[in-house]
Amino acid sequence: MTRTDTLIVDIVELRRHTGTRRDVEASLALDDMAVADRSIVDGRLDVALTVEAITEGIVAYGAVSGTTRAPCRRCLDDVDTPLRLDFHEIFENDPTDGETWPINDERIDLTPVIREVALLALPLAPLCGDDCVGPEPERFPTGAFEESEPAKDDRWAALDELRFDE
Repeated sequence: MTRTDTLIVDIVELRRHTGTRRDVEASLALDDMAVADRSIVDGRLDVALTVEAITEGIVAYGAVSGTTRAPCRRCLDDVDTPLRLDFHEIFENDPTDGETWPINDERIDLTPVIREVALLALPLAPLCGDDCVGPEPERFPTGAFEESEPAKDDRWAALDELRFDE
């Protein structure tokens, strides 16, 4: 499997006959594969796709896999989760904004498509296990969460004297 940071496929041969296919396998190492505190581990995604010529352009379909990392919604420890996505996208000479992707100079660039699909699939609130009870008390000093009286602001002192009759 090829290891790369871009995945550009030459489609000249494919477009000669509708229905012609080519398998594409690669291991991508992409930068900036994170949204807030959720990420793709090391930006690494394994790609196994088929690129096929269709009447309107090119269709790419297959699977994208990797590992996601996000904090557990209860205990906040990192949770690594396998990621496996089915992939199906269309490339055209005159792409429809938000629906299809462009063909540039008889090549298709799969990198931005794969990046978008993977980032949209990041888990929102994973759980490290069904039995997770939340943060361990030893991790936080005693009294760290005790409520205290908020500091008074002298500018609002006159409102403290205000009373309403019922």
